[in-house]
Amino acid sequence: MAEGDTLVSVDYKILKKVQVVVFHKYTQAEGKKLGLAGWVQNTDWSTVQGQLQVPIFKVRHMQEWPETTGSPKSHIDKANFNHEKIILKLDYSDLEIVK
Repeated sequence: MAEGDTLVSVDYKILKKVQVVVFHKYTQAEGKKLGLAGWVQNTDWSTVQGQLQVPIFKVRHMQEWPETTGSPKSHIDKANFNHEKIILKLDYSDLEIVK
């Protein structure tokens, strides 16, 4: 497996303002476009959180996406990505919205 194809799991939390309800849907749509697996959810604290499980080169794209694109009416205060670890297989088949 080439280095860029290494599977990783990474947790994330995105702090944002405006359009709290729809940001997770934009995240899911971007993730599906890239073929990402994992989960995403809104929290009660004006954040979106989740976990991505994908080849490492796709995680890098998603780390930049919230601040460069995101959803049209959201302002990202901060995007944290942590707990990155190499995994042998995916636990998810899709990027799911969790309630």
